[in-house]
Amino acid sequence: MKNETGLPGLSWLSIIRLGLVQAALGAIVVLTTSTLNRVMVVELGLAAMIPGALVGLHYGVQISRPLWGHGADGGGSRTRWIIAGLVLLAVAGTGAAATTLLFESSFYAAMAAAALCFTLIGFGIGAAGTSLLALLASRTAPTRRPAAATIVWMMMIAGIIVTAIISGQYLDPYSHERLITVTAIAGLISCSIAGLAVLGIERRAIIEDESNGPREKISFRQSFTETWADPQARLFTIFVFVAMLAYSTQDLILEPFAGLLYGMTPGESTQLGGMQHGGVFMGMALVGVLGTLMARRKPEILKFFTVTGCIGSGIALAFLAASSSLAPAWPLKVNVFALGFANGIFAVAAIGTMMTLAGGGGGSREGIRMGLWGAAQAVAFGLGGFLGTVAIDVTRAITGDVPLSFALVFGAEAALFIAAALIAARIGARPETENQSPHGTLILQPAE
Repeated sequence: MKNETGLPGLSWLSIIRLGLVQAALGAIVVLTTSTLNRVMVVELGLAAMIPGALVGLHYGVQISRPLWGHGADGGGSRTRWIIAGLVLLAVAGTGAAATTLLFESSFYAAMAAAALCFTLIGFGIGAAGTSLLALLASRTAPTRRPAAATIVWMMMIAGIIVTAIISGQYLDPYSHERLITVTAIAGLISCSIAGLAVLGIERRAIIEDESNGPREKISFRQSFTETWADPQARLFTIFVFVAMLAYSTQDLILEPFAGLLYGMTPGESTQLGGMQHGGVFMGMALVGVLGTLMARRKPEILKFFTVTGCIGSGIALAFLAASSSLAPAWPLKVNVFALGFANGIFAVAAIGTMMTLAGGGGGSREGIRMGLWGAAQAVAFGLGGFLGTVAIDVTRAITGDVPLSFALVFGAEAALFIAAALIAARIGARPETENQSPHGTLILQPAE
């Protein structure tokens, strides 16, 4: 089975192997964005805004993703970029853990070191993640893309869960030195697994690609200009930003909502987050199975799931907003599970669509396209969590009414998801005169 480029498509085993790479990324990141966050606030007694700003920094520097993608496009082998990014991520993550010792003696020196480490973490994620998605986009057959997106993302979540469980057992009794050791070992194991998993996957495709002649070398500026000039690439960038902004805004306010209005304990609100992730898993699995079965007969199935998932997420958030005045009688767990289910549907379908659009860019442009959309996602993610907390504080200060404050914020998120659904509905729609771009831009037509 081949993809649109005529090169051999990835086998199911190869897709699973690339899923191991994504799992390795999640395994390294969880220790720096979750465990280290808690240590800074609880064990070190720092203000919560400090780790929040550092996490925001690692998202912010991922605006450089188009540069990494362009470099991988012209570098001949995406595998090298994936491995290099993972190694940089592991080293920077260990360095970030080591700043806990420095915070004990010099706050300003520790902040400078932590800022540098989180910047490098962002660069590592950008280089490895963008190249991995570009490799998937360029080498996966169209009918396998829904399942490929599901496999890769579910394996990433599994990597996060497994790392959290295993590392948690070795972190107690806690010490800074133990945190550094666990982070370093987790990084070493993750890099080793990912290196073995990705080894040789690209080799056959590269040989066949080079038999067609050398790749055209163009500058980053020209490549970016050509990508941004494509209306579909531009429209999808806007969709990714709006959808991920809506997706991430509730991240930091859902558990406080459950505690303040439903009287849930920290343990109960944590379990509520587990319910949401369970819904995400089921939504992803649904798209993976049905999308793969229906891809040949219904080429626009991914678009249908993307729009449906966004609308479903908007409805679930609207119910959450309405529940503010009905707490604690409202079935919150069911509502949150439904939100996760809809989130999983739209997220995997959008990733599959992203792979389709990137894979049809022509001229080996998968990297810069994935980089552009990855940058939009990262900026939206970093901004969403921050804006959600600010919005709650501002509305509470203005209204003095906690339930109303949450209702307004959840309602705004619902509106964002509906806007994302309207944008997604336009993806692939073009006048006949624009159906062929001089740069070989992909057109999503029913006959594809």
